[in-house]
Amino acid sequence: MDSRDISILKHMLKYCNEIENTINRFGNDIEKFKNDNDYKDSLSMKIFQIGELANHLTDEYLEETKNKINWNAIRGMRNRFAHGYGKMDLTKIFYTGIEDIPVIKEFLKKELY
Repeated sequence: MDSRDISILKHMLKYCNEIENTINRFGNDIEKFKNDNDYKDSLSMKIFQIGELANHLTDEYLEETKNKINWNAIRGMRNRFAHGYGKMDLTKIFYTGIEDIPVIKEFLKKELY
């Protein structure tokens, strides 16, 4: 794996850990998420950053791992944030943090360690 990819994956893992910490801090409650701007902003920005970082992985690495993780979905979420944040589905954001980020985190840990 390219050293650039390793660095990017480490940053992505850092954001996954921060998302986990954010959820632990604020709670696993969608109504609280929907009504707390700090919670919404914190979770949303970290998910956005993971998608942004995925855009910088090498084409070789993306091709090599495309059957292990859905890079298109990860990058697509980033694009939805970047181009329509005010129209984002809060339920989708919340469940991305709750359900999808742990899967991404496990993938990253396996790739890095």
